[in-house]
Amino acid sequence: MISVESLRVEFGVKPLFADASFVVNDRDRIALVGKNGAGKSTLLKILCGLQQPTSGVVSVPNDTTIGYLPQVMILQDDTTVREEAQKAFADITKMKERIDRMNQQLAERTDYESQEYMALVEKFTQEHERYMMMGAENYEAEIERTLTGLGFLRTDFERPTSEFSGGWRMRIELAKILLQKPDVLLLDEPTNHLDIESIQWLEQFLAQSAKAVVLVSHDRAFINNVSNRTLEISCGRIIDYKVKYDEYVTLRKERREQQQRAYENQQKEMAEMRQFIERFRYQATKAVQVQQKIKQLEKIVPIEVDEVDNSALHLKFPPCLRSGDYPVICEDVAKSYNTQHLVFSGVNLTIKRGEKVAFVGKNGEGKSTLVKCIMGEIPFDGHLKIGHNVQIGYFAQNQAQLLDESLTVFQTIDNVAKGEIRLRINDILGAFMFGGEESDKKVKVLSGGERSRLAMIRLLLEPVNLLILDEPTNHLDMASKDVLKEAIRAFDGTAIVVSHDREFLDGLVTKVYEFGGGKVKEHLGGIYDFLQTKNITELNELQVSDKVSGISGNAGNSGAQSYAERKEQQKRVRKAEKAVEESERKINDMERWLKELDDLLMKPENASNMEFVTEYTTTKKALDEEVERWERLSEELEELSN
Repeated sequence: MISVESLRVEFGVKPLFADASFVVNDRDRIALVGKNGAGKSTLLKILCGLQQPTSGVVSVPNDTTIGYLPQVMILQDDTTVREEAQKAFADITKMKERIDRMNQQLAERTDYESQEYMALVEKFTQEHERYMMMGAENYEAEIERTLTGLGFLRTDFERPTSEFSGGWRMRIELAKILLQKPDVLLLDEPTNHLDIESIQWLEQFLAQSAKAVVLVSHDRAFINNVSNRTLEISCGRIIDYKVKYDEYVTLRKERREQQQRAYENQQKEMAEMRQFIERFRYQATKAVQVQQKIKQLEKIVPIEVDEVDNSALHLKFPPCLRSGDYPVICEDVAKSYNTQHLVFSGVNLTIKRGEKVAFVGKNGEGKSTLVKCIMGEIPFDGHLKIGHNVQIGYFAQNQAQLLDESLTVFQTIDNVAKGEIRLRINDILGAFMFGGEESDKKVKVLSGGERSRLAMIRLLLEPVNLLILDEPTNHLDMASKDVLKEAIRAFDGTAIVVSHDREFLDGLVTKVYEFGGGKVKEHLGGIYDFLQTKNITELNELQVSDKVSGISGNAGNSGAQSYAERKEQQKRVRKAEKAVEESERKINDMERWLKELDDLLMKPENASNMEFVTEYTTTKKALDEEVERWERLSEELEELSN
């Protein structure tokens, strides 16, 4: 499908890669891997013709179509979700117009025996067959299946795309590319804006429906589930492994060990040659042999050992006071807003010192709310005890906003690093994608993702004994995730991790707390034990065949339809939960502000301050309106849930 010969790409003096040759075949599922900056995104751009190589040839047959999803793109904001998705079928619309025109001509003409008429019949037949083969008759159903698979509700279809966040608009672009059914799909970090359900849907789609795929992803479980071949960019070369990602990791380790042995043997041989030359350089009787050795030495091509990314870096949290045996104990903890809406109740959990636990569940079920209760940020009912000597290190996306913008990346970390770790700041920064000149950047010019990574590094260097991490892997590559995961595993304190990343949680946590339906349920075992339990429960409710056909899009199957309806219902519930949670957050903020104003007005000097009085009255009115809105949303949620 795509043939690449002797490809060379240079930026500056050293080439990104040289002499790269490979072919992308039908049904290939290629994982493109390599450390950050190796040239993965560049190679995708070259394959789709957006960028030219320094030299070499990329051959794409004329009838081969390519769909490319970049990490970042300029998005249009002048249509609805459905209209934007329909753009994927622009060619089909044009084809239908051509077929209709030909059909009209065939109906109007009477020269049935002429060559021109017969040629028109043949052309009409070919075009119509192609039109039907493309599944053009039911493309609206395909649009719905793809959009719902990627997490959209049917009620979202007629909404303007401008109402959605950047992440959701990227999902629309992904839907358009998938709907075009290109011969080759080039996907650069497609899972960045997807939740577990949508990632699993995309895995199924790529496995069953796609023709050829080349993808870059930091989600290890995703690329392993999708890939059947791995291309690695390393040491300026592209190495082709005809195996899925997990097997590639094993083969790469063996390959590197062989390279290391060969390199050491070569170094030994070269050292012996140099020794011989130095020893006999001035002896006339050995002049010929010395010259031979010099020539041999000049001809030797040094063996290169594949680069190893910084996942080999071992980070340890600085020593901290030992906490009590039970850092967190919840007894009948409940959180409700205005005594009317319950987020959760009857939460009884005991987290022991040294345990690593996961908080999982759909958005809006109270994971972050319980974290805020533990942090003492919001009031709650019941008893929540933080153990003796507990020092909490907290990471959430908003922590990144608290960094000092006037400092550089290096200074930010240098200010918190203590002792020997200061000698390794550059290694640590490199491991979290701040290598080289990146460390001299000012915080104020960093993107949101870069700030999150920097906040994470800073947390790793602070002496704490209870870690609370809310979606810590959102902006990390595989190497960085490995460093973080190993640091948490080696951490002798206690950790609570809120995450959707299956691979990151695997082997890290030994207990899972599931949030849902106002309850928090404890599951002993790792994340895959938990997922397996959930899958078995779901399979008791749904026939396996229904689930598969619902994903692959077999219209007309009543089982698939009921599965789709169930998924649609779940998504409606999730959206309603999100609206309720957002309303609760507003109510919480306003209640806190009213309390502060109340305290201020109690002071004699503020008793007649009209500004405070007006603010109190306005906020109280807004609070009453928001409570009414919350009641309406809660009723809608209750109806949907039932």
